[in-house]
Amino acid sequence: MGWALGLGIDETYMVAASRHLALSYYDHPPISWWLTHAAMALTGSQAPLVVRLPFILLFAVSTFLMARLTTLLFDDQRAGFWAALLLNLSPVYTVTAGGWVLPDGPLDCALLGFAICAVKAIRLDDKPSPSWPWWLATGACAGLVMLSKYNGALVLIGLPAFLATTPTARRWLARPQPWVAGALAVLLFTPVVIWNARHGWASIAFQGNRADGLRFQPFAPLAVWGGEALFVLPWIWLPLILLWLRALRRGPTEPKGWFLALMAAVPILLFAVVSIWSSGHILYHWSAPGTLMLFPLLGAEVSRRIALGAPRLRRVVTGTAAFILLGVFLAGTEMRFNWVAALLGPQVLAKARDIEGGVDWTGLRPALASRGLLSRPGLAIGVTRWNDAGKVDYALGGKVPVIVLADDTRENGITTPAAAFEGHPILVLVPRVAPEEIVARLRPYFTRLSVLPPVEVTFAGYPLMQVSVVLGENFHGWSAVSHH
Repeated sequence: MGWALGLGIDETYMVAASRHLALSYYDHPPISWWLTHAAMALTGSQAPLVVRLPFILLFAVSTFLMARLTTLLFDDQRAGFWAALLLNLSPVYTVTAGGWVLPDGPLDCALLGFAICAVKAIRLDDKPSPSWPWWLATGACAGLVMLSKYNGALVLIGLPAFLATTPTARRWLARPQPWVAGALAVLLFTPVVIWNARHGWASIAFQGNRADGLRFQPFAPLAVWGGEALFVLPWIWLPLILLWLRALRRGPTEPKGWFLALMAAVPILLFAVVSIWSSGHILYHWSAPGTLMLFPLLGAEVSRRIALGAPRLRRVVTGTAAFILLGVFLAGTEMRFNWVAALLGPQVLAKARDIEGGVDWTGLRPALASRGLLSRPGLAIGVTRWNDAGKVDYALGGKVPVIVLADDTRENGITTPAAAFEGHPILVLVPRVAPEEIVARLRPYFTRLSVLPPVEVTFAGYPLMQVSVVLGENFHGWSAVSHH
């Protein structure tokens, strides 16, 4: 899949931003960006498989860690096998976190490492172990969680909650090890704090604004949970939630289930509650770090039932594996070879706007270079949406700076601010918008605008969309006039 699919919108955005090495970034903490930068720097390539390889390898590690965590908790290697297998059969983990250039892959790996180290530090596996090394490892993994994605901290809350509510573990709060581990995690998070302090806390504000809103939507949590179920697979998600509720009901009397339930609780509940009033769109994968923590419970339950004789359950797992493999095969071959258009005709592409995000605009650079447009001194590329900035930058191989002519600039507003290109020629590229509309919108910002022939983006040899091309002379700056 890493070879077959073009990079998605978020992936090209991350690849483009990772060309600039920084302490942190506008959308997320830095680990995924650092990994992408390292992959390109070591190989000299930005091919999809190259930039995705660190994330594919991390998910291989996550698979092992899931098996190990489950085996440690339940002393059952078969439970570990089932937990790891079911994790790999859940699309939101095996496809997105498991192979795309996104923060979720490093986050999941760090969370599982954190959980294993915490189990050993607390001695929840009922086996003696030296406390200081495991507590320091717990703190280090917690730091890696926080350097991966902000919502990972919601899972980390589960550990102090467990220590405070579990009589057999409460003694640790009177010892220095957990506090030193917490200090280590905060220390590792320092690059993100420094970056935010230097940039007006832009990243913290951006993530916090997702909860803004004054609407009342009492049934929104049902929609959020329904979307999460589709991302995980309903027949995997529902048992996970039922086992979570059972563990919550039993409470500290069963510490191992209680430990996992508390780690999962905040992500599962928080985003559903926020959706009641938020005017923003709650993305269904935001709670995935929480459900990740429940797979050991599911692995143990599947192992127990199969040991008692449950042929129907085994058939469900086998059928799920076949379903996922078939889906991966169909999606991968379609995005690589476009066999649907070959069978049904290219007109189907006009109705398939969703696939645009996974198509690389590979023809853009040779088309513009052949006209001599990329060789102009001081040239920058302008786009009107941050979503297009990564696509254009990736297609041009990072050879020409890309600026966003809009209010929402994301990372481009920091790495390539429009103000730095005042007086420069700007080649404006906008997909699926008539050039006359672009000229009318951008006329106040340039001395002169010239409409040039468009560029056609193709998908496996078939025309997909047109990109309008407008050349602007003497850019006045985006803030020079009101753009409302």
